[in-house]
Amino acid sequence: MNDTTLSRRQALGALGAGAATVAFAGRAIAQESAGPAAPPTTITQPPRSFAPDAPPNVYFWDPDIIGVDDRFWGVMQPNAPIQRLWTGSLWAEGPAWNAVGKFLVWSDIPNNRQMRYLSEDGHVSVFRQPSNNSNGNTFDFQGRQLSCEHLTRRVVRYELDGSITVLADSFEGKPLNSPNDVVAHPDGSYFFTDPPYGGQLYEGTPDAAGGPSNPDGLLNNRVGQPAGIGTKKREMETATYRIAPDGKITRVVGEDKVPDPNGLCLSPDGKKLYIASTGKGPGDTGPGGQGKVFVGDIAEDGSVSNVKEFSDFMIDGVKCGPDGVRCDVNGNVWCSSNAGRAVGYSGATVWSADGDLLGRIRLPEICGNLTFGGPKRNRLFMAASQSLYAVYTSTQGSAPA
Repeated sequence: MNDTTLSRRQALGALGAGAATVAFAGRAIAQESAGPAAPPTTITQPPRSFAPDAPPNVYFWDPDIIGVDDRFWGVMQPNAPIQRLWTGSLWAEGPAWNAVGKFLVWSDIPNNRQMRYLSEDGHVSVFRQPSNNSNGNTFDFQGRQLSCEHLTRRVVRYELDGSITVLADSFEGKPLNSPNDVVAHPDGSYFFTDPPYGGQLYEGTPDAAGGPSNPDGLLNNRVGQPAGIGTKKREMETATYRIAPDGKITRVVGEDKVPDPNGLCLSPDGKKLYIASTGKGPGDTGPGGQGKVFVGDIAEDGSVSNVKEFSDFMIDGVKCGPDGVRCDVNGNVWCSSNAGRAVGYSGATVWSADGDLLGRIRLPEICGNLTFGGPKRNRLFMAASQSLYAVYTSTQGSAPA
């Protein structure tokens, strides 16, 4: 497949920055390489329906679960079909499982809301609106929800009594760009990424006039926003941070190591940090992320070192841009895939801890993020474009949410 269509992240960067000042780095990360792309599904012609009322999938292995390495079959469930649980989002992101309440929370960023799926009967409802264009969510080891808010450029924690604590909104006196994803470490600290993706109209608000995503001030970034929103400008590089148990914030991975950091997760032992580096965002003038995942070592003091490339996410000659990341208890890395118009390569990818591709879960929509959940924590939930998908596995997620 040979296509020069821009990826979602690159397109957002152009729209936010102004045509006169921002140029794209080139072809979309999801379209860089020509190569055959499989059809969106192999079950039926026309393609299968994933809807809750769709005809049953009677195949022992769902044909959209594709093994590359025999180890893949050890973490998948042979008689479990891929299911579309719900559709109706504009861009679904940040799924997180609440083990006590037995529900899933995820973000619908453009609609400025968080949604909730109840496992008992599949009921879906609005959980929180407005959500300040929240993106990534998780629950920490005390059962408190953490959310990254594009609009307010902050990371917040919803306390058990219903109050809200602002965990981070600046670093060294400068406002954050737009926190994207957050994970809880067993030592009580949190790691979060801060790319610029919220600095545009669709998923947040552009910079104030003169900022990188609104250099000429042509965009009125206060229209439709609450009072006080729209005064900030992007002032910092993209980076990954740690919030210590005492609240101290440190930059643990800079833009020189992982530009445009997006999804992130911890290894089961909490000693490694995986970070997805996606594409250019609003206001980026450098090369930006190249659609790769990196991994670094976490020291006892929370610092991160030895950051190196984990995978370039090239599969069959197709660039499969990573976004959300989670680990299972075996140390395998599960990552959402945005293959753009390379139909058949979007969904989820599964990798060994050594970076070997084990297999893929093919979806008819681009997958933004994923997490393990369900009462046994053996169900993979995938927030994909407008819909929520799930499939049961033979393993469990290593994180609390």
